[in-house]
Amino acid sequence: MDTFALLAAVYDSEDAAIADYDAIHDLYVELHLVDTYDAAVITRTDKGKVKIVKKHEQPTRQGAWGGLGIGLVGGALVALFPAVGLGAGLLLGGAGGAGLGALGGHVAAGMSRSDLKEVGELLDEGDSGLIVIAATDVEARVERALKRAAKVTKKQLEADAEQVSKEIDEATKS
Repeated sequence: MDTFALLAAVYDSEDAAIADYDAIHDLYVELHLVDTYDAAVITRTDKGKVKIVKKHEQPTRQGAWGGLGIGLVGGALVALFPAVGLGAGLLLGGAGGAGLGALGGHVAAGMSRSDLKEVGELLDEGDSGLIVIAATDVEARVERALKRAAKVTKKQLEADAEQVSKEIDEATKS
């Protein structure tokens, strides 16, 4: 099991969420770890649906997930907002959809129900949000970089790369 921190921040504007997203990217560049994090800015449409405005995922660290082009933040978004994958460019055909579903289930299993509920409710409070999946050794720096957020919550996320790879392989066979 690998332990990550899922940080969720809520914003009154999309621009503020994007500014913190860019600050997170800059932090990872400075640390020479730009290929080791996942982040996504989400916003609500006029119809109340969640859409992904910007995302950075580094699926190669999770081995077999790399072929799907998705990482833990994609799984987190699906776990929190099951319909987000449909209109957000996350699904990569049938295999990608099956893999994303398996990854979403894995993320949901890696967090408690109350954690998922708390993160979802927080993100419902604002117009936009930012979700970052960070390795636990840099989570404090990531949290400090979220300067424009109205509120931030942090939850631990357990990831069993071997198990999720098996589940995705099984889901994408056919």
